[in-house]
Amino acid sequence: MLLCYHFVYKNGFICVSAKRGRREKGQNVKILVFCQYYYPEPFRISDICEKLVRDGHEVKVVTGIPNYPLGKVYDGYKHGKKRDENINGVNVHRCFTVARRSGALFRIINYFSYSFFASRYVRKIKEDCDAVFVNQLSPVMMAFPALKYAKKHNKKVLLYCLDLWPENIIIGGIKRNSAIFKYFFRLSNKIYQKSDKILISSSMFEDYMTEKFGIAKEKIEYLPQYAETLFSPEKCAKKEENGYFDVMFAGNVGIAQDLETMVSAAYELKEHKNVRWHVVGDGSDIERLEKLVKEKELESVIFHGRHAVEEMPLFYGMADVMLITMNNDPIMSYTLPGKVQTYLAAGKAIVGAVDGETQKVINEARCGKCVPSGDYKKLAEAVLELSGEPDKIKEMSELSVQYYGRHFSKDKFFEKLTENLKKCAEK
Repeated sequence: MLLCYHFVYKNGFICVSAKRGRREKGQNVKILVFCQYYYPEPFRISDICEKLVRDGHEVKVVTGIPNYPLGKVYDGYKHGKKRDENINGVNVHRCFTVARRSGALFRIINYFSYSFFASRYVRKIKEDCDAVFVNQLSPVMMAFPALKYAKKHNKKVLLYCLDLWPENIIIGGIKRNSAIFKYFFRLSNKIYQKSDKILISSSMFEDYMTEKFGIAKEKIEYLPQYAETLFSPEKCAKKEENGYFDVMFAGNVGIAQDLETMVSAAYELKEHKNVRWHVVGDGSDIERLEKLVKEKELESVIFHGRHAVEEMPLFYGMADVMLITMNNDPIMSYTLPGKVQTYLAAGKAIVGAVDGETQKVINEARCGKCVPSGDYKKLAEAVLELSGEPDKIKEMSELSVQYYGRHFSKDKFFEKLTENLKKCAEK
């Protein structure tokens, strides 16, 4: 909050009054952040908040109890522990949240529990802020407490849309003509309409928001994600030639990631003993995939489990190319997963079975090969072709780094984010 003090001589006394003033450009901002997920959960929002603090801004985060992606509360956070903590300069408050566990019922309860308890918590917040920032993943309801706070305190809301709702629920099997979809459509429309500015992580989100919700283009701005600085070509280059061609998927393993296409491609290349497939990550679909690999007797598919982000460059150093697969669904064509930026920053060639925005980026960067989503036979062909082109892979790796620098650098991200936060802070 910016206060302007006015000195007035009246009836023999000097009177002082304080009024809200316009925040001048260049000043630091006091930011209230809402996101259901935060460290130790593996999301960039933690890095974003810590960077803002290092840049001189004051940041408070209202988040949930960490339990993503496995649906189990992390050690050290059970029974009300660590509800308030300071992590690298960021003040973090954790509202009660029902763990995701497994199954659709607990997922829904998890989604609404954060929204409900965070909305109750904001009534108790005594500190003032300059701007409200929502890091909107799934569910979109995580924006409700932010809007509630903003309305009460006359603040502006900057929403960063990373998951496009209600389209995201289609992945879980919800039909577009169903009552559930229509309910979440109205709810999503309400949230996007009430946000003062919307930043989008995929350029294709703009078409959806303008066509489906009637949101003015002036209210929307493209801000793609960046990669953590620990991913560099030097740290992530393949460490040794071992006679294998190693393909690696890194990240969350859920239905949306469609790793069954990878398993089917691996089965197609079963006789090519030099091709190996690595999965580094965990998630709701991991057990089914492990069972499928066992049934197909695929020794070429190796599951490494989930690892801390600090360890990931070591795994990247095992790979010749990185893999991205996504469901054959319209919503997936809109999305640009954050792992794409990480793959690029690490200087890795990419092979993908994807459509839409992700395929557009890979083709535009000329950093890999793309086939249609779900086409495991063409994916197998692409991998086999790349396995015999080491010089081509080297060229693609160099192009990855170049494209990342032009379009997704961390400096450009924070320059645009900070500019928008300061605009929201202006009265």
